Amino acid sequence: MEICTLTSEHQEWDDYVRSHSEGSFFHLSAWQKVVDEVFGHDCYFLYAKNEHGIVGVLPLVEVKSSLFGHALVSTPFCVYGGVVADNQEVKSALEAYACELAEQLQVDYLELRYRHEQQNNFILKQAHSTFGCEIADSAEDILANVKKKQRAVIRHSLKNELLYSHDHNIDDFYHLLSISYRNLGTPIFTKQYFASLIKHFQQDVDITTIKDKDNKLSNAVMNFYFNDQVLPYYGGGDANARALKSADFMYYQVLCHASEKGCKWYDFGRSKNGSGPYKYKKNWGMQPELLHYYYHLVNAKDLPNLSPNNPKYKLFIRMWQKLPLSISQWIGPFLSKYLG
Repeated sequence: MEICTLTSEHQEWDDYVRSHSEGSFFHLSAWQKVVDEVFGHDCYFLYAKNEHGIVGVLPLVEVKSSLFGHALVSTPFCVYGGVVADNQEVKSALEAYACELAEQLQVDYLELRYRHEQQNNFILKQAHSTFGCEIADSAEDILANVKKKQRAVIRHSLKNELLYSHDHNIDDFYHLLSISYRNLGTPIFTKQYFASLIKHFQQDVDITTIKDKDNKLSNAVMNFYFNDQVLPYYGGGDANARALKSADFMYYQVLCHASEKGCKWYDFGRSKNGSGPYKYKKNWGMQPELLHYYYHLVNAKDLPNLSPNNPKYKLFIRMWQKLPLSISQWIGPFLSKYLG
């Protein structure tokens, strides 16, 4: 077995990821192009091969910042990562190689974002859960499968004469996302990032946009598609979204659209345990699944804590929430590239 760095073997890599039960949208090779093109971080997309071809992959990105630390991550800006491999022997070999690379780069820590429990000696942190459900074959059945209280909210939203579209309209989406990020006190990504996602993933990405009956923007979300799954990933709305129930309407339309496209699984994504989004997703009737993030410390003495709940970021968050939207869009990308 030999461990190599991805150069031109993108199709073979992606075929392997798509055929593996533990493969995800976030393991696809196009992330290397997006991260390099938009953020300029050094990528180390490793794969193991034998005489029959690829037997394991591990996407890694080095993120280095004087403010937020120096890490080797699989994968930043993504909720899942880590090794996808034929067996434990290959997985252990790629993890060991990653540890050696982390030592060579003298990072603070190596972080592997696994969905499931692993057999290794790394430090485990379980601060987030993911949510998901099966997608029914019809709009009526999709609604019937939602928990009763949330189903009533969706029915309410259906009476509000909301408009929806599924396309690649980045401008409207970015405006709404910027509002949400600013209001949360979180630096927004550059618009180029979302354009690059569409450029490199093409038909595997779309944007669902919601407008009110007067054609005014309300909510939008960027969706990722992988095999028979849909992942509504980046979403935001304006001040009137709550009253219109447009987010509830939007996610219902994503489910219906995904069903029409033949998707069978709805991945509602990661939320911090006990947070507002965590409770919101439970209200849909989905059960939380603890994520398994593993760490190998190199120069760091403690596990990283980049959470908004970290007391040292509270003043920054309050200040950010007061910024004019245009200023937050200008400054945000200089910071968000390190907050993967």
